[in-house]
Amino acid sequence: MLQNLIVTLLLFLSTGVFAFVSGQSPSNSITPSVLTGEVSSVGDKNIVISTDKGPVEILITERSIFKRVSAENPSLTSAAPGTLTDISVGDKITVSGIVAADGKSIPARSVYFMTAADIEARTAKQNDEWQKRGVKGKVISVNPQTNQIGLEISGLTGTTKMILTPKENAKFLRYAQDSIRFDEAVDSSLGEVKVGDMIRATGDKSSDNLSFTAEQVLAGAFQTTAGTIKSIDTANDLIVIKNLQTNKDVTVVVGKTSVLKRFPAEQAEMFARMQMAGAGGARPMGQGGMPARPAGGGQGRAGGGQGGQGGFGGAPRAAGGIDDMLERSPTIATSDLKVGDIIAFSSTKSPDISRIRAIKLFAGVEPFLRSAQAAGGRRGQGGVEAGFSIPGLEGP
Repeated sequence: MLQNLIVTLLLFLSTGVFAFVSGQSPSNSITPSVLTGEVSSVGDKNIVISTDKGPVEILITERSIFKRVSAENPSLTSAAPGTLTDISVGDKITVSGIVAADGKSIPARSVYFMTAADIEARTAKQNDEWQKRGVKGKVISVNPQTNQIGLEISGLTGTTKMILTPKENAKFLRYAQDSIRFDEAVDSSLGEVKVGDMIRATGDKSSDNLSFTAEQVLAGAFQTTAGTIKSIDTANDLIVIKNLQTNKDVTVVVGKTSVLKRFPAEQAEMFARMQMAGAGGARPMGQGGMPARPAGGGQGRAGGGQGGQGGFGGAPRAAGGIDDMLERSPTIATSDLKVGDIIAFSSTKSPDISRIRAIKLFAGVEPFLRSAQAAGGRRGQGGVEAGFSIPGLEGP
């Protein structure tokens, strides 16, 4: 993972080993800065990378050292010698050097790179593993004494329960804030898993589907929010909604890795009916204040890069079903939305509920909210305050 590569590189530099390989002694060397980003262009004597603070030009000199890091084993000790010609647009880079005063360029001392092709191959292998041997569910219990986690597995027609038991050497990871990218997950433990977390795990399922032995567990705390769009800033990918559960305004931030999809109207109606039938309900009706207008189609620009598919560290996907269906649903952009539309989105839980970064954002969700409202009305609660479920939106 890229974070591990950066941390290792920082340790590598702080020990003075870098000064040794660059022909300087640790006593008179200046500890270089470390930048990481994605390659946006490659020239004969320079590389431009995109970073969180904007583009930075990497200046190549005769003393620049190139190392190719394996996507399968991202450690410096296994890095192989490389050259500038090995680097292409889309590759991931960690570079060390002394950044210019304006922060816009850096003469490269060392360039550690991971190629987009290697990353894509690793991601395909990981996705294949998650599809064949994966499970996804919500944590309903954690037993530290038995090292077991109770999961609720959601389907279109109801839920099932499963007991997850990690193997002795099982690896635990936790999603980073505002991210469902596998490469951005951080090391974790069973002790950090909480009731309400969403979990994806790989391992072996029992023949009766009631238990699961996990080799890798990836957990995180997520929330789902729905609301009516009040304003849209397409230039900055910002959407202001009125939260249907709290009646308060929320600013939704659409990032580069946010996944924006539109439920086709017929699919949404069908899935909502299946949900109601599975819960013992009836066909959702277009009443109770929820708009009955079916969402229009239209396929705009991709709503943010790689999202949960392919790419560097894309979110792992469990086997088939809802995830695959949503993968084929129309991809949209903020420009495809309009004031008055109802949207729902998932995000990591945050204390700031007035401004939230969307992980997944779905349009065309009215049938699911009408179902939740109808179910609440039968219980004498009304509205959607009692909670709602939208296939594929809960968690990563």
